[in-house]
Amino acid sequence: MSLPASTAQQTLTCRAVLFDMDGTLVDSTAVVEQVWSEFAVRYGLDFEEILRTSHGVQAIDTVRRFAPAGADVFALASELGAMERVRTEGILALPGAARLLAALPGDVVALVTSADRVLADIRMAAAGLQMPATAVTAELVSRGKPDPEGYLKAAALLGAEPAEALVFEDAPAGIAAGLAAGIRTVAVGPNTGPLPDGVLHIADYSSITAEVDADGPGRPVISFRL
Repeated sequence: MSLPASTAQQTLTCRAVLFDMDGTLVDSTAVVEQVWSEFAVRYGLDFEEILRTSHGVQAIDTVRRFAPAGADVFALASELGAMERVRTEGILALPGAARLLAALPGDVVALVTSADRVLADIRMAAAGLQMPATAVTAELVSRGKPDPEGYLKAAALLGAEPAEALVFEDAPAGIAAGLAAGIRTVAVGPNTGPLPDGVLHIADYSSITAEVDADGPGRPVISFRL
């Protein structure tokens, strides 16, 4: 269970830290809205409804939901992906994200994103962030968020049980995925939607600190002050 939301500073301790990318580490809102707007106009889709429901969800799932009847969903998703990969202007790291990532040992961190690996590499680089050695991208899961598969896989790759991990997420679909995985989940930023009971919310990482220690057997223990 997540800790109760509160304005008071809290400490969360874990052995594995799982980050979503877009909206959580990387502010790509302008690019995402630009690409989807152009795509929606091109195919006569409802742009406002796409924006309302697509945040944090794999592009293929959104295309499948909104594509015209009889359309080649995979061809459309490929076209959308090609558009996304050449748009990097305005992509930034969330405040404090670079500092926080640099403070964490590489073997306790994973990226869990609905983007594919090519797009994830592009956006992380555009934001000036180091790609974690462990990354669960769209092509590595059979079911995208809000399914918990990606977060469960990332925790396992880091050798952590769900109860030992911590998720940072910005989108309702991702928050639902973290909670469904049985992982404590911290909501980030302004686009989380109504939060489930017990989910802590932060604006960004500006005031967060992380301390790394080790237990008796020498396994890392990360303490976050939020």
